[in-house]
Amino acid sequence: MTGIAIEVDGAGVEVPEGGSLLTAVRAAGVELPALCSDDRLSPAGACRTCLVRADGRVAAACVTPASPGARVETATDDLVQLRRDAVEVIVSALPARALADGDLSELARVCRSMGIGPESALGSGGRGGDDSHPYVHLDRDLCIACGRCVRMCSEVQGTFALTLVGRGGDTVVAPGTGGPWAESDCVACGGCVDTCPTGAIAQPGAARGLTSAFQPAAARTRTTCGYCGVGCSLDVVTQDGEVTAVLPARDGPVNQGHACVKGRFAQGFRTSPERLTRPLLRRGGALEPVGWDEALTHVARGLRAAVDAGGPDAVAAISAARATNEDNYLVQKFMRVVIGTNNVDNCSRLCHSPSAAGLTASFGLSGGTDTFDDVERADCLLVVGANPVEAHPVVGARLLRQVLHGAKLIVADPRAVGLALHADVHLRPRPGTNVALFHGLAHILLGDGLTDEEFLRERATGLPELTELLADYPPDRVAGITGVPAADLIAAARLYGRAERPAIVYGLGVTEHLHGTDGVRSLANVAILRGAVGTDRGYGVNPLRGQNNVQGASDMGALPDLLPGYGKVTDPAVRSRVEEVWGVPVPALPGLRIPEMFSAARAGDLRALWIIGEDVCATDPDANRVAQALDTCPLVVCNELFLSETARHADVVLPVASWLEKDGTFVNFDRRFQRVRPAVPPPGETRTDFDIVRALATMMGVDLGCATPADALAECARIAPVFAGLSHDRLDREGAVPWPCRAVDQPGEAKLYLERFATPDGRAHLAAAPYLPPGEQPDDTYPLVLVTGRRWAHYNSGSMTRRGGNLALDPVDFLDLHPDDAARYELRGGERVTVESRHGRARLVARISEQSTPGQVFCSFHFPASGVNRLTSDHADTVTSCPEYKVTAVRVAAS
Repeated sequence: MTGIAIEVDGAGVEVPEGGSLLTAVRAAGVELPALCSDDRLSPAGACRTCLVRADGRVAAACVTPASPGARVETATDDLVQLRRDAVEVIVSALPARALADGDLSELARVCRSMGIGPESALGSGGRGGDDSHPYVHLDRDLCIACGRCVRMCSEVQGTFALTLVGRGGDTVVAPGTGGPWAESDCVACGGCVDTCPTGAIAQPGAARGLTSAFQPAAARTRTTCGYCGVGCSLDVVTQDGEVTAVLPARDGPVNQGHACVKGRFAQGFRTSPERLTRPLLRRGGALEPVGWDEALTHVARGLRAAVDAGGPDAVAAISAARATNEDNYLVQKFMRVVIGTNNVDNCSRLCHSPSAAGLTASFGLSGGTDTFDDVERADCLLVVGANPVEAHPVVGARLLRQVLHGAKLIVADPRAVGLALHADVHLRPRPGTNVALFHGLAHILLGDGLTDEEFLRERATGLPELTELLADYPPDRVAGITGVPAADLIAAARLYGRAERPAIVYGLGVTEHLHGTDGVRSLANVAILRGAVGTDRGYGVNPLRGQNNVQGASDMGALPDLLPGYGKVTDPAVRSRVEEVWGVPVPALPGLRIPEMFSAARAGDLRALWIIGEDVCATDPDANRVAQALDTCPLVVCNELFLSETARHADVVLPVASWLEKDGTFVNFDRRFQRVRPAVPPPGETRTDFDIVRALATMMGVDLGCATPADALAECARIAPVFAGLSHDRLDREGAVPWPCRAVDQPGEAKLYLERFATPDGRAHLAAAPYLPPGEQPDDTYPLVLVTGRRWAHYNSGSMTRRGGNLALDPVDFLDLHPDDAARYELRGGERVTVESRHGRARLVARISEQSTPGQVFCSFHFPASGVNRLTSDHADTVTSCPEYKVTAVRVAAS
């Protein structure tokens, strides 16, 4: 970027093209008050507290562009007085408590530096406040109408929930809907709290300076969020061993000073009275507290008995996408070294295993092709089967900001939610018809000459076979299959095909289908045809991961057919490399996938199952049969924070540390390794998963090595070439590092395949898979199609988010249905309804809206007591066994 040279108080500085005088002044090391300014926001020039003289003219530095050769003065007596006068005018309207001793708000610090005391605050107060929201408190008496919160909500979050009301000195911030804050459109990202300079908007019960960088009595720990897969960098503020605030890091590589309601506020679970703090052992049908030695002795004895009775393959483990990379590495090593089986899997089986299979087959590696920073530079976004505004709010906000700044947007999703409301083209396919939809787009790209012929000739294979297949998918036929009008399909294909730098972002609406892997590969075809992957002409195909470390759990080899770094267990060379490090043979045959584990348990072949941090009775499909499998299995061990639905079926429950209490790393959705650091100690007798695995191995007579999480990642780097350059020390120095990272002196590869694809022949592989129907179809008995997914206030089974203020924001599990369907079945909004499928029954609360189309209903799975996953079928992706959560035939009636 071209720099501009200017002079500030006689010193030369350089600022970026387009920078303001405030940027230049700060570059010169001069601090000015700027009460309406936040470097994440557009300038406003409202407070006049940053006055300087530029080339002889007094100006507000925040809104005055820097021009080459400008001479700026900041320190003359008249400028100092002008700035003081501006601050005093602001303070004069506030009550004295705005500058109370010990208050560390930005305004208080400015006044302290200028010698302005509480006696200058002459306001009488009395404008009231709003305490309706669990996480945001409004004190109108402290509002100076700077507008920072309004701009934060619109420009960074993209929710537009706040506005300024009133006139003159009575102007204050208010929810745009006019009612209580808790009933507004606010999604509790906390951005308004972080930017407010006075404490007018604050976290209830927290000092107004809590969100600032100036809190000397508190400790701060930089870590990575333990909720979704975005990987937000957070600063955890603690005092006396307790978390007092969690703040988004301004220099976070993904979140850039932003957060969502979960990462920012949802930590109440940590101190919940329901938190497990001692091991539990089942005796006489009831779980009773015991000591660690007794609990682990029971587990070790049970594992030995299972192996003696049925061999090593009579034992299985479900590792944790919420646990660290190091935890997952040690779990899969335990299963392969201590037990001698490849029966280890993780919850990516239930969400993104089709991504791993599809992306590997198309491009060679199992992760997304580009960094999100690249995606954000795209001029056309194709967002498919994802609602990032709710499920990945920081990504959703950044994508929306990109669209508001001019990027074209195509959304393919059955529901009119989130980004779909801002789309240039919204494609609403019938659930289960993705493959036909993607073939329709590809057909138009070929027919309109919107493909990259040189790229296809030099860097791709499979075009003749795909071309032959696509002849059967003209727009009219695709419209008949998908319900998407042919004109919309053509418009979307041309927007994507004519873009200079298109990008594809997708979610579980692509993967959780009977033919999810075909869906991923068919979507990859669109990028390959356009030459928009592995080139500077586009930003590839990028999955949004649901859980904080679902990418990393698979990276670490917690999979039945793959070792750390995705080496196949059937490959002798891969096994030999691992065996050289571990010193023991590695089983050569793939182990059981999660659904196969449950089948084996029901059949009596699986005699011990260790479930680490997954509430399978709440989140897995056909939940009644999952519970049956656990009840049949002779030994079920569960590592958990709470007595979950799954833990209630366990024989041993081991209390574990949460993400706020652990050391290690996570891998986010765009393959960045980031550090996780303990901010507080775990409660009671709780232990980390890492320590539990090591202790159990020792009890079974095996030393796993890896005394610390840092040792585990170092050992993984020796085994897996794609992680060879990674270590805790490096991440502590450099922050986020993407994989592949093949050497300590090489950077990670943020953008993949610039030279060649990672397939055996170095080319991208087009797939010619025909459209096949979903596993279930509606009929006269079950006439509606149910789609399940996430909502903004909760996370997965809700075990963490339902234990805190989030429950006040979203207290029940709704069934969304179209007004036509509500009328047809005589249902009213707010009415309790019974939903039945061919597999089970759930009870929800009806919510009438046009977000869903007639014939389709939607609900989340955040409230296990509702029984949503008793409805879902055991149909699964034919390649990976990923369940078909997105298509279930149901009927609805008033309860």
